[in-house]
Amino acid sequence: MKHKIIVNPTAGRGTAEGRIPELERLLRRHGIEYELERTERPMHAAELALRAGEQGFEVVVAAGGDGTSNEVLNGLMAAKKKFRRVPAMGILSVGRGNDFGYGAGVPAGPEEGCAVLAQGHRQPMDVGRLVGGDFPDGRYFGNGIGVGFDTVVGLEAAKMKWAKGFIGYVIGALKTMFLYYRAPLVRIAFGESSIEQKSIQISVMNGRRMGGTFYMAPESRNDDGLLDLCIADEMPRLQMLGLIMQYMKGTQAGSPHIRTGRGRTVEIQALDGELVVHADGETIGIHAQSLRVECLPGAVQMVCRPPQGGQGGGP
Repeated sequence: MKHKIIVNPTAGRGTAEGRIPELERLLRRHGIEYELERTERPMHAAELALRAGEQGFEVVVAAGGDGTSNEVLNGLMAAKKKFRRVPAMGILSVGRGNDFGYGAGVPAGPEEGCAVLAQGHRQPMDVGRLVGGDFPDGRYFGNGIGVGFDTVVGLEAAKMKWAKGFIGYVIGALKTMFLYYRAPLVRIAFGESSIEQKSIQISVMNGRRMGGTFYMAPESRNDDGLLDLCIADEMPRLQMLGLIMQYMKGTQAGSPHIRTGRGRTVEIQALDGELVVHADGETIGIHAQSLRVECLPGAVQMVCRPPQGGQGGGP
């Protein structure tokens, strides 16, 4: 079985390049036939994944963080339009985030990831497609999109080179909470429901977790043909701080400021203000006015852990 390994050398704040010898050693130890290629620019991983589909690779592996996984997914979905036979997708986590892999049933860390690749279990996974912002022709995602607070937090955390991981996100959240963010008035339509309110945060999830710690949709499944929503209304700052703690436990659904739901399609429109949105941690737009999101059931085959009674091949 021929694997294309697409490595983002800048992942993990530039540490992924130094981990390539370790990756190759683990791949050889597990008897995995592979060809490895480094990315050189934004969206290069998508180009390489599309080319791998044309070249007949059986599995295309994103080696990096969530952004690399998102690019590879977009390349595979482009290949799906062009070719009858599309490679399966694998993940080796060597970046900062592993939310995409977590939701897809791929463990963090290259050693565990290589073991999953060697085992070769495949599971159909739903894929989300977003139209809007900087992508009027659409952008695919595997884990989820965030509109509002968490997108701004991610932008702020990325500015702090000295603060890594969870602590960077916490500081970014505090800066955003007290200095920057104002909830826009939005209309959200999903299933048979329609909501019009000021919303500080809207998550549309295929997976379960964002930011490495925050369980935006703890009951989500990536194989049910539906997207899960977690919608927070406008609230006082101290209550926002408490809500962040609930996100970490996945208990926010009990808050009077939270509404949850599911739908095959989701439409979000800014009635006053703008939508700041990310997909799998990648900024999609900071001045968007409307978004349309849809679930594409079983659109890719994911190389993952076998099912253990939870989501798809999830943990």
